[in-house]
Amino acid sequence: MRVPNSVVLPVGTHVDCCQEQEVAEKTRDIMARITAMLAERKSNLAHFIDNLEGSEEPKFYVDQWERLKEMESCTLTILNLVAVNCTDHRDIKKLEGTILEHVKNEELFPEVVRVLPPVYRQVEAAIVDIAQREEMVAHHGMMDLQHLLSKLSQRKHLASLGRELLQDILRYLHRIGLIVWYEEIKHLESTVFLQPTFLITMFKLLVRYRLVQQLESIS
Repeated sequence: MRVPNSVVLPVGTHVDCCQEQEVAEKTRDIMARITAMLAERKSNLAHFIDNLEGSEEPKFYVDQWERLKEMESCTLTILNLVAVNCTDHRDIKKLEGTILEHVKNEELFPEVVRVLPPVYRQVEAAIVDIAQREEMVAHHGMMDLQHLLSKLSQRKHLASLGRELLQDILRYLHRIGLIVWYEEIKHLESTVFLQPTFLITMFKLLVRYRLVQQLESIS
């Protein structure tokens, strides 16, 4: 709901536990609930915005008002629910085909027709190679942005690669999920996670059930 121009494909599983009529009924119910949820969200946002605009000192709430207006402008497209039986390989292939069909829809994803310069593919291939070969990256999955630029520039076909172009390419690779680069976070803007799975491992260590109690139990 907070990501601009989001596209969501609801997927209903465990179809094998339901009768055919139940699947149809549950599908209608889920889509109706989603529609109601979006309508409620829109109404709540409008209510909050009205309250801030009608306050005695609206200038004190400019930051909140801007955040709410930004959320209000985020469009959210909900596609029709796909019901699958996860124990049936044919249903998995059906889901895969549905996803690919939607992704190729230019109205939903205008960038799908964007033609990338060859250097984008060259940098992408080089980063994959570095992530696999570099012992440092293999150990903790990340690399300093300037060091990455230096490594890439050592390659003959990327000798003229500049920092600004690399940053544009990293934004693209971040969007498609190949790497993770939090350029908007000051303390992380110079760090590129070439192996995003490292973050998952780290979060699993830090964010866990009853972590506080576990720490307190240590003498």
